[in-house]
Amino acid sequence: MTSARAPGSGTAAGAPDRPHGPPPEAVAPLMRGVAVLRALTEAGGTLSPSALERATGLARATVDRVTATLARMGYVRLTGRDTVLAPRLMELGNACLAALRLPDLLGARADALADALDESVSLAVRDQDGIRFIHQATRRRAMSLSFRIGDLLPAERTAPGPLFATEWTAGDWHRWHGRRAADPENRSFPAIPPHPPGPDAPRSGFEERTARAAREGWAADDQLIEPGLVAVSVPVRDPVTGTIACAASVVSHTSRHSAEHLRATLLPRLRETVAAMEEDLRAASARARTPGAAPAPAPAAAAAAAAAAARPDAAPPELAAWTAASKQELGRGFIESLARGLTVLTAFGEDRPALTLTEVAQATGLARATARRALITHEHLGLVAPGPGRTFTLTPRVLSLGFPPLSRTSLPRIAQPHLEDLAAEVRESTALAVLAPGGEEIQYAARASTHHIMSVDLPVGTRLPARATALGRALTGPGPAGYALADEELEAGLRAVAVPVHDRAGRPVAAVDIALHAARRTREECVSALLPALRRTAARIEADLRTATRFTRVPLT
Repeated sequence: MTSARAPGSGTAAGAPDRPHGPPPEAVAPLMRGVAVLRALTEAGGTLSPSALERATGLARATVDRVTATLARMGYVRLTGRDTVLAPRLMELGNACLAALRLPDLLGARADALADALDESVSLAVRDQDGIRFIHQATRRRAMSLSFRIGDLLPAERTAPGPLFATEWTAGDWHRWHGRRAADPENRSFPAIPPHPPGPDAPRSGFEERTARAAREGWAADDQLIEPGLVAVSVPVRDPVTGTIACAASVVSHTSRHSAEHLRATLLPRLRETVAAMEEDLRAASARARTPGAAPAPAPAAAAAAAAAAARPDAAPPELAAWTAASKQELGRGFIESLARGLTVLTAFGEDRPALTLTEVAQATGLARATARRALITHEHLGLVAPGPGRTFTLTPRVLSLGFPPLSRTSLPRIAQPHLEDLAAEVRESTALAVLAPGGEEIQYAARASTHHIMSVDLPVGTRLPARATALGRALTGPGPAGYALADEELEAGLRAVAVPVHDRAGRPVAAVDIALHAARRTREECVSALLPALRRTAARIEADLRTATRFTRVPLT
């Protein structure tokens, strides 16, 4: 395969060097789609069409076609006024994190250290001249940290930065100086506040901090990101190459620890944990499969082969049929090359960290030429890098495609659009509830209502006895049919049917219901006419929840 050259750093955060423009084989619609996803990510997940025009420089007609395609894939929702990132988009970041393997191998160690120290612990990897978080174990306090998995920070304003800089080449330092000159206030890093230039700017002394990190094997952040925030970081080295695989950090604030106190009291514990992490990596390397084994079909690529509303698992060859059907239905509103190009990213995963062109084509069901052009485009954009033996690997920059804002979602946020769709379909009120502490009551977490003179109106936060509600019964003991029906038991005239919502492990963590006045439908009609739509909604919520919880924690309320 003829590939684009290895991407560089560029003048903006996370942007590759492009002095000669994209290669001739690059797929322009794919590049536009990535630009839209990045703009939405930097804006926090929501933008109007006009705002997307301004952020990307694309024409309105192009924005509309790109967002329609992304909506068909389930990656965004079109609300009428705005384009909103959807949880399914996290499958791209999940593919990156799974292929990286570090969160799976080391995340439990980071969580245990956070519990032991009662401080936040993070894992970060290098992304050119920045660092990108891949795992967060945060403490829930009034004064808490807002960093998210996937956030990109400039190396010079972090504790891990000097550690990674110890491995920089002369070219890396040259690009860093270029980026600093073009963006002295770090305004191209939306995850942190800008830093005014001056003699005390983080640029000052970064080389000295790097030299010290090389000598001492650790580095600190003494309020470089913002006043009050302190951190200490230690490198976790790859057992095979000896290079830094990631950096583990303990993060706190000056009301709890000064930077020196953090180093003196918590650095030894951090080093102990890092030593255990390196042993875990060594053991995983010894268990690694023989290289060259044929990769399994990519599950996310398979999912793209079905309709966007449900997208059940299907064989990769059906991707072509799905894109053709989508093109037939949406016409110019659907961009096949964009859909197929993004699917290439999902070919990678835990058992597929590095793939050849042939293996990418096989995993996705795409033609070899189509996969080749997509890889060239992704390499140019810095999402894919060439590996040994004519293979390709995902880079941490894949996390810039929606993962940071989506990584802080909650179950009610996941469920809300699905409840609204259900309410519009059946023209009745719908709700999602979880068990309250103690298990005797349910608590409403999300709801959607319709316009009836007489309708169910139970605000979010309302608690009711679990045994008297369909929601509670679905959560605590659904019958063999998998649903629960409550008929005027809580209140005269109130009839409801509910089904459970399960997590990745198959445990019921919530329930959804349709509630209405008994005069509108009989018990039998609730089962025959409403239950199928209710089950489809629960399945869609479950699918989004499984995607969102692969590498993040999703609060139930």
